[in-house]
Amino acid sequence: MAEGRRLKGRDPLGLRRALADRLLPALVAAMALLAALAIAGADGAGRLAERWQQGEAGQLLLQLPRDAAPEPVITRLAALPGVTSVTAVPDERLRQLLAPWLGEVPSLPLPRMLAITLPAGADHQPLLEAVQAIPGAQLELRSEAVRLAMRLADGLRSLSLAMLGLIGLVGAALVAVATRAGIAARRETIVILHELGARDADIAGRFARRLGWLCFLGALGGLAIALPALWFLAMQALPVVLARDAQIGDLPWPLLALVPPAAAVIGWLTALITLRAWLRRLP
Repeated sequence: MAEGRRLKGRDPLGLRRALADRLLPALVAAMALLAALAIAGADGAGRLAERWQQGEAGQLLLQLPRDAAPEPVITRLAALPGVTSVTAVPDERLRQLLAPWLGEVPSLPLPRMLAITLPAGADHQPLLEAVQAIPGAQLELRSEAVRLAMRLADGLRSLSLAMLGLIGLVGAALVAVATRAGIAARRETIVILHELGARDADIAGRFARRLGWLCFLGALGGLAIALPALWFLAMQALPVVLARDAQIGDLPWPLLALVPPAAAVIGWLTALITLRAWLRRLP
């Protein structure tokens, strides 16, 4: 279509009336709420994976018989290549760890426990060979458990990212439906302006800006609802997962702040493409 004239006036297409219902912002708010939860899930899974990966370089536990002398074992194991430190776990600490399951049992005989610290990626073979030479010793190897935990965290992160993609597609579909509803409501006005020489880019741009703004407002409302829920979840989960209280910086603020602009871009682009495609079919 040849270059036409620009539309004049603040709302020559009557879009404030045609696209004034609150259904689209409400639906976008719901999608933004789900997106915020998915972002928090992906971020939390990433942090959990990082913690577990660091835990692989943490302490292994070696159990000795109660009558075994720990000092010679500590000296022998601390001299092994790759072993950072070997320390005895106090009985008091063991009783604290067992208290949730066994209660207070001060008379219960406990085995000797040694905490062995190795760096990430250290070769366990020298340690395994040394432990096999210690009568009655049992070593807790956590590498397989850590690998399974890492796989779980990666799966949760992938699922959260897939949810984000699906939310974006559903949001785009909602905007496309709203755009077509707006076209149906203002069809005569659009056709008349098109025949009078109004530019397709100007007509589509007005639709796109209006729907982009509605999507931004809806996503802003959904994010406002999501933040208290995310903070409540953080307060419940972090003491269990990271063994500390939740802090305000634990929420993924930069990613959450992108939700309203991303919703606006999706709304603007979808409306622009939908209306431009419809206008190209006009004679």
